[in-house]
Amino acid sequence: MNDKIVYIKKYSGELEEFSYKKLRNSLQKSSADDTVINLIIKEISPQLFDGITTKEIYKKAFRLLKKSNRISASKYSLKRAIFDLGPTGYPFERLVGALLKQRGYKTQVSVILQGESNITHEIDVLAEKEGNTYTIECKFHGNAKTVSSVIVPLYINSRFIDVQKKWNSSPNKTSFLKQGWIVTNTRFTEDAINYGKSAGLVLLSWNYPINNGISKNIDKYGLYPITTLTSLTKREKTVLIEKNIILTQDILTAKHKLKQLQFSTSKIKRILSEAQELCSIKL
Repeated sequence: MNDKIVYIKKYSGELEEFSYKKLRNSLQKSSADDTVINLIIKEISPQLFDGITTKEIYKKAFRLLKKSNRISASKYSLKRAIFDLGPTGYPFERLVGALLKQRGYKTQVSVILQGESNITHEIDVLAEKEGNTYTIECKFHGNAKTVSSVIVPLYINSRFIDVQKKWNSSPNKTSFLKQGWIVTNTRFTEDAINYGKSAGLVLLSWNYPINNGISKNIDKYGLYPITTLTSLTKREKTVLIEKNIILTQDILTAKHKLKQLQFSTSKIKRILSEAQELCSIKL
């Protein structure tokens, strides 16, 4: 490895000293073995220069990983694959709903609820478990630079309180509306997290709470979006999302849709094989 200190440009535009440890850690999360990781780091090292972006480094590592192990490459691309679910937030809401189902919740996506103030609120995901109901608001961002400031939980909490008062005062409801959640694919500011704690909201972002963020839950349950699949082109992924095929597990029960889209038999076989292997990998 090159001993020279190199400064890389982050998504935010800030410069940061390149860390081989961080690169190694990100590659280890893909389940790649040490031999492959060492080879990738060895090949990337001489290509580094001051001002190289984290995006460029990611592309180099992804390309090398893909040559060695498509499944590891799929896992390595997870963060970018979430961004690729856009431009609308609906596929992300489906992903969040699926994650909650794996945790024992009954879920509905895109629900209209009445508030005490006599106005309606569109709830991204409604989840119920053990007699308690939760409203989940999903803040999907297509840009890694976009973060959720304190304004987001302030607004969401006021909506939740309005819905909660109406729900819990209704004799027709069989569960108690207990808590509001906010889920984002990027991150929350420190003020947003502090207010969320104070207001009793559950906040979930890419890596918050530590060791229990979105990325950790996706790996835990093997609920990868189809945008992680290396056997699909960007255009093919877009078409499948438009057909409401969001998760790799959806692919496994949608072989007929792949045929309708005129994928070749060999192509379908590659897609299903990758999806099956990816779904079976859980931490």
